[in-house]
Amino acid sequence: MSNRDAQNYEVHQPKGGVPIKRWTRGVQVEQDAIEQLERIAQMPFIHRWVAAMPDVHLGIGATVGSVVPTVGAVIPAAVGVDIGCGMMAVETSLVASDLPDSLAEVRAAIEKAVPHGRTTNHGRDKGAWHDPPAPVTAVWKQLERRFDAIVAKHKAIEKSNTAVHLGTLGTGNHFIEVCLDERDRVWFMLHSGSRGVGNRIGSHFIALAKEEMKRWFVNLPDQNLAYLSEGTQYFGDYVEAVEWAQDFARHNRELMMQAVIKAVAGCKGIPPFTFGATAVNCHHNYVAREHHYGKDVFVTRKGAVRAREGDLGIIPGSMGTRSYIVRGKGNAESFHSCSHGAGRAMSRTEARKRFTLADHREATANIECRKDEDVIDETPMAYKDIDAVMEAQRDLVEVVHTLRQVVCVKG
Repeated sequence: MSNRDAQNYEVHQPKGGVPIKRWTRGVQVEQDAIEQLERIAQMPFIHRWVAAMPDVHLGIGATVGSVVPTVGAVIPAAVGVDIGCGMMAVETSLVASDLPDSLAEVRAAIEKAVPHGRTTNHGRDKGAWHDPPAPVTAVWKQLERRFDAIVAKHKAIEKSNTAVHLGTLGTGNHFIEVCLDERDRVWFMLHSGSRGVGNRIGSHFIALAKEEMKRWFVNLPDQNLAYLSEGTQYFGDYVEAVEWAQDFARHNRELMMQAVIKAVAGCKGIPPFTFGATAVNCHHNYVAREHHYGKDVFVTRKGAVRAREGDLGIIPGSMGTRSYIVRGKGNAESFHSCSHGAGRAMSRTEARKRFTLADHREATANIECRKDEDVIDETPMAYKDIDAVMEAQRDLVEVVHTLRQVVCVKG
């Protein structure tokens, strides 16, 4: 590591807690997020310190963009309800000149191939399968036995959207993109997680953790920091369920990617194509068993990507800015982590108040994407400056490829 990269973080020592190491130089951090990090740092089972990535912002339970290593306990709300949310990207042999002048057909083909959008209770849910196709059914059979074992102990999880959400996008900040890299090579990239079943699992165990705190008369700086202690039944059950949901999320992304590839290959004028050497599938909202500073720990990455030396990761910007394929530098101080994106600069509500449809259309002028009122909260101006975010974590990752999107599908 060069001198320029050495200790590119700031250390903040809250009262009554472990230190917070923040990779936020040159990036604005809201005071609410700092105070939330301080509350996390007060928990008695934190290992060494809490790490905050440059995309850090206020979340529920734990700060989005935080890395929380724990010994003997896990905090379900720190993982959250979009368990295993993450990114997948594949490089193709296509180049920019292989794409048609109008990308509307490509976008329409992807939208037809992958269910997306908000779940509704009226009529057919456009965000779910009506009849899951054979590839989805085959993967669900691989997952079903473990799910049944979880349900046998926690009946509240049974009524979940399982196979009908496998291979589907969802809504909010989840997306599918066609991108060009610095060589004008075409990439497909997408962002999603464990969908309805992950939400049900997360919500269920967050509620159980809160009940445990009441049962043991544990006082917390924030009720959303309710935890499950190692050795208890609920701890083991949660770890089993969360690891299953993370597997569901990974398969979900793989199935969508297969559908995207098939859809684009079927578009008029697209020549036959193959895939390059680079393919990445990484979680950025999860918990994992790892070894850091002499201890076996549970590392919760709430909006952060694992970045061990040589690990490939994806750091997306927004609907109108660059994204990055990166390689980890294995920085131990960050518990081998980096940011999961640009990070929100403001809430969805504030973005809808501040920006107009005209603002959004201007910011996405050269991108084939939705340009309606329902995506104003995802407009590029609602996110932090991705260049500042990347500069702040130059000691965590190196850039392998720089991507710019030409098609963006939102739920």
